[in-house]
Amino acid sequence: MQTVGTPLLWGSFAVVVLIMLAIDLLLQGRRGAQTMSFKQAAIWSLIWISVSLLFSAAFWWYLEGSAGREVANTQTLAFLTGYVLEKALAVDNVFVWLMLFSYFSIPANLQRRVLIYGVLGAIVLRTIMIFAGSWLVTQFSWILYVFGAFLLFTGLKMAFAKEDEGGVGEKPVVRWLRSHLRMTDSLEGEKFFTRKNGVLFATPLLLVLIMVELSDVIFAVDSIPAIFAVTTDPFIVLTSNLFAILGLRAMYFLLANVAERFSMLKYGLAIVLVFIGIKMLIIDLYHIPVGISLGVIGAILASTLLVNVWVNHRNDQKNISK
Repeated sequence: MQTVGTPLLWGSFAVVVLIMLAIDLLLQGRRGAQTMSFKQAAIWSLIWISVSLLFSAAFWWYLEGSAGREVANTQTLAFLTGYVLEKALAVDNVFVWLMLFSYFSIPANLQRRVLIYGVLGAIVLRTIMIFAGSWLVTQFSWILYVFGAFLLFTGLKMAFAKEDEGGVGEKPVVRWLRSHLRMTDSLEGEKFFTRKNGVLFATPLLLVLIMVELSDVIFAVDSIPAIFAVTTDPFIVLTSNLFAILGLRAMYFLLANVAERFSMLKYGLAIVLVFIGIKMLIIDLYHIPVGISLGVIGAILASTLLVNVWVNHRNDQKNISK
C-alpha cells in the first residue's frame, strides 16, 4: 500500500490521539456522573476541530519540507476533504444515538459512559475496516466501482426512504439480543452487568452499547468507501476518519436538544453520497480534482443548512399563527 505516512507521521498521529483521549477521559472522570452541558460540548467541539486543523497544518509543513509544496498541497487538501466528508456523515450517526437513548429511556448522566465506550470501540473497528479496505483497493482496483455503485444506491435510498415507523425494540437484532441475554428489567446505574442472587445479568445499558457499536459499523460501511473516492492513501484515510469521530461525543451533546431542527440534513447527505458514488464510477473517464470535490461537498452542506433554516423559519411562523 503506497502512503505518505512515515514512521514519524504515524507516531505523531498516535501520540496526538492518545493525549487527547487521555485528557478527555480524565476530565470526564472528574465530572463523575454529570453530563456534558451545551457550553462544554460547544467548547470541546471547537477543540477537536482546532486539533484537526493544527494536525493538517503540521502535516502540510512536514510534507512541504520532505516532498515539496505540490505534494503537500495535494495531500493536505485530501485530508481536509476527507475530514469534512466524514464529519458530515457522522452527524447521521449522532441522530441514531439520540433515537436509541430515547427509546431505551437512558438518562443523560448515563449516556456519557455509553458514548465513551462507543467512541473507543469505533476507533478500533474503523481502524481495522480502513486497513482492510486499503488492502482490497490495492489488490483489486475494480472494487472502487463496487464502492461507487454502493454509495450511489445508498444515497438514493436515503433520499427516498420513508421514515421508519417501527420502534427500535422491533428490530430483529434487538429481539435476538433480548432473547439470548439474561437481562434485568431496569437500569443498574452505570453498570453493564450486575449480579442477583449470585447470577450474572446484563443490564439494558449493555444492550444500548451493543446497538451503538453496531450502528457505527453500519455507518462505517457508508463512510469508509466514500473517503476512498477522495484518496486511497491509508494514512490520510485513517487520520481524517479518526479525527472526525473523536469529537462525536461532544457533537452528540451539542445536537442533543436541537436534532429536530435538522430535518433536511438527510437529503444533503444523500446528495453527497450520490456525488461521491458518481465520482467513483466515472473515475476512468474523468478524475474530479480533490479541490473541486471539497468545494462541491461544502456547497451541498451549506445549501442544506440554508434550506433547513428556511424550513425551520416557516414552521415556526406556522406555529405562531396557530
